[in-house]
Amino acid sequence: MEQRPWHRFYAQDVPPDIAVPDVPLHAFLRASAARHPHRAAVILSGPNFHAAVSYRALDQASDRFAGALRALGLGHGDRLAISLPNLPQYVVALYGAFKAGITVVQINPLYRGDDLAFLLRDSQAKALVTLTRLYPHVAAARRETALEHVILTKVADYFPPLWRALYRVLRERREGDAMPRGDVPSRGGAGLVPWGRMMRGRRPPDADGAGPDDLAVLQYTGGTTGRPRGAMLTHRNLAVNAAQGLAWFRDLREGAEVFLVVVPLFHVYGLLVLNAGVRLAATHLMVLMRMFEPRVVAEQVPRWRPTVFPGVPAMYAAINQLKDIARHDLHSIRYCLSGAAGLPAEVARRFDELTGGRLVEGYGLTEAAPLVAANPIWPGGVEKPGSIGIPMPGTDVRIVDLETGARDLPPGEAGELVVRGPQVMRGFWNAPDDTATALRGGWLFTGDVARADADGFLFIEDRKKDMIQVGGLKVYPREIEDLLLEHPLVREAAVVGTPHPVRGETIIAYVTLAAPSAGGAREGAGGDSVAARRQIRDWLRERLPSYKLPRRIEIVDTIPKTLIGKPLRRVLRETAAAAPAEDGTGAPEQT
Repeated sequence: MEQRPWHRFYAQDVPPDIAVPDVPLHAFLRASAARHPHRAAVILSGPNFHAAVSYRALDQASDRFAGALRALGLGHGDRLAISLPNLPQYVVALYGAFKAGITVVQINPLYRGDDLAFLLRDSQAKALVTLTRLYPHVAAARRETALEHVILTKVADYFPPLWRALYRVLRERREGDAMPRGDVPSRGGAGLVPWGRMMRGRRPPDADGAGPDDLAVLQYTGGTTGRPRGAMLTHRNLAVNAAQGLAWFRDLREGAEVFLVVVPLFHVYGLLVLNAGVRLAATHLMVLMRMFEPRVVAEQVPRWRPTVFPGVPAMYAAINQLKDIARHDLHSIRYCLSGAAGLPAEVARRFDELTGGRLVEGYGLTEAAPLVAANPIWPGGVEKPGSIGIPMPGTDVRIVDLETGARDLPPGEAGELVVRGPQVMRGFWNAPDDTATALRGGWLFTGDVARADADGFLFIEDRKKDMIQVGGLKVYPREIEDLLLEHPLVREAAVVGTPHPVRGETIIAYVTLAAPSAGGAREGAGGDSVAARRQIRDWLRERLPSYKLPRRIEIVDTIPKTLIGKPLRRVLRETAAAAPAEDGTGAPEQT
């Protein structure tokens, strides 16, 4: 790659370019199983038990799953949907599909109704892997899809034998984890297929598996703002992104690391973590919990000594805020990469203090498999406050004007961030117009508004589609959110614009208040929310021009988010639009 300004900030052993792997993703699993057969690939850890799956066992189980898919009639290029939380079954199904040459459709297991039916219908998935307890939602949507098979697994399928037996007797039916009655698989294999049957498959020939340029995953994106679109990610896209990430975390040791896997595997961020870990023969620690529970995670860290903790800002902040966090030894954690949202400096400082490790912010997007940029994580690496860092090896970026996308902007001027590299998707599934808009002249137009300084460090201003127009002036929600998060009363913040007949749009801020301090009640909390709003508004008035001031500040108990921690701005905009209109004077709300 041609020399770029940011290359001089790379560590000496981080290459400016990257060798693009010429193998499919399951080749990483084969290699790790051959070199480290007895090392734990996955540990599923609960409060009082754990179960481990070795690399040899994972390789063999995914072979059997691949053979069973072929026996069900799925062929090269067919789609298998996976709708599972972080469990060993996910890893088996994913790599089994790859070994059978089948494309995986990633589905959030919380999806229901129309959302679930749309993804299954749009992807034309022939089979789905999900939990028995989720089958009623699948059954309700199945008539609208091309599904031929539903493969059902239970949460307890990889529990230790005694715990699996206890679960079957005490909780299985109550949790909805029993196989549905009256809907058993037929001899021909159509209908419902229990997980145990999939584990009796025969390994298909390696030649039947996917190649490096085959489609590995349909990763749907854009669901928080409209109909999702399936980003087509090839084995090569995902393999090279794993290589880019490992080059950045330069001193990770093969066969010796433990990755704390709490980001959802059905999200492209979790998929990156898994692929990089399998290539490195790392152990993937999965903590059994319904949603992210900071106390449960903190209790598991001293037990398993994870060394790498990829996450999102809300996860690190939640651990920081545990009252008795000092009781838990977190010092095994060396590296953390934060994504999905802006990382507040105080959250990073406090987490570094607790672990003795290094937490830095990175940037990615589904269409780039996902990793694009990160702050230097090595000792002595330059880090600039508020920056998402510099591009990964083999990755090029530009900042172009928002109107045409044709003119490069100078350092310091905000425009759209465009990206080029071997990790960029092939396009959107069945969406040629969207593909033509996103991919132009070999560049991916990210939709993110950013600026770059003279050294090539990138600063995200906001999403292009979230930009607010106030009287013809551009307002970026993130600028206001970052200021709000600096206020001691504010724990979380999200800012949206809603239509206004005079100004074009008006600005609404949603905030949750920080927990009470150890010294007493939280100032401005509870019944004194009026005083809290006044303090927050005064804080903003001192720091923002009048046109950027929120016209309403709403104090709420929670801000709706995706599972990866991004605010659901669509939901907030709908909430704001349904609220009583302001007085129309254009003046900020009086408190």
